[in-house]
Amino acid sequence: MANFFIDRPIFAWVLAILLCLTGALAIFSLPVEQYPDLAPPNVRITANYPGASAQTLENTVTQVIEQNMTGLR
Repeated sequence: MANFFIDRPIFAWVLAILLCLTGALAIFSLPVEQYPDLAPPNVRITANYPGASAQTLENTVTQVIEQNMTGLR
């Protein structure tokens, strides 16, 4: 296949130009929004600590998880 384009350089140039023009036309036809709808990332963690109060669960589990997750994207 390489020999085909080596033997016919004008055909190779015409094909390359057509591909570039097709790409340029495709770029202009793509839908682009100035402010796209993006949902913020959500994380849901369920922690069970049988026999512990809500305050104990918050201090021993929830705060530790929150501290370790800060900075994650």
